[in-house]
Amino acid sequence: MARATGKSEAVYERLKGDIESLRLRPGAKLSEVQLGEELGASRTPVREAIRRLAGEGLVDFVPGEVARVAAISLGGVRALFEFRMLLEPRAAASVATAGAADERVLVPFRELLGRLEEFDESFRALDAAAQARSFQRFYEVTEGFDQEVIAACRNPYLARTIRDLRSQTVRLRHLSHSGPRRMLTSLEEHRAMLKAITQGDAQAAEAASRHHLAQTSQALIDSLTGQDLAIGVDIQVDVAR
Repeated sequence: MARATGKSEAVYERLKGDIESLRLRPGAKLSEVQLGEELGASRTPVREAIRRLAGEGLVDFVPGEVARVAAISLGGVRALFEFRMLLEPRAAASVATAGAADERVLVPFRELLGRLEEFDESFRALDAAAQARSFQRFYEVTEGFDQEVIAACRNPYLARTIRDLRSQTVRLRHLSHSGPRRMLTSLEEHRAMLKAITQGDAQAAEAASRHHLAQTSQALIDSLTGQDLAIGVDIQVDVAR
């Protein structure tokens, strides 16, 4: 039993990573047999992993039918960011308030700010081709920021809800940072959030977080409607709202 659970976890982590990174495209079929052969697993751990991913909204799973990677739609992006706007600025303000009362809260955010400044200096010195290859370093800093906000948020319900949305937000990150220009803008937005938090300024942290989410949402909408991505054919562009 322990071995099956471990295999299921390994399959889940692999599929989740492939979906979040867009190596598995929106709308792609998830054949239990084919995935089992590729991952060296039986159908049971593959099926369990697919069900878990369906529960996180990353897979459309109907028993008896072929599961597919969940589509990305404009309506879904708008709904997600509308919800994030309610949560993440409040969490950023909570962390800044906690940091103003306890300097220990601010330690990881100061470290992240230092890493961001180092990345910014090195990134601007690269040519365009090298910049395109260095996005992962930036993702690591921004992922670190998001995780530290979750860890430091004083409202456990708020932190849990934000954490539960991470799979969706990570997948969209690869669309929102569609080029060096947007990435540099996002870098400035993260610098503003980090500075506000490290200064213990809850109002500024909340405003910076809200601005970042608004800009990211618009960048995603521009990418989806611009149809300039290789995965564009798999994205549902619904403009009902």
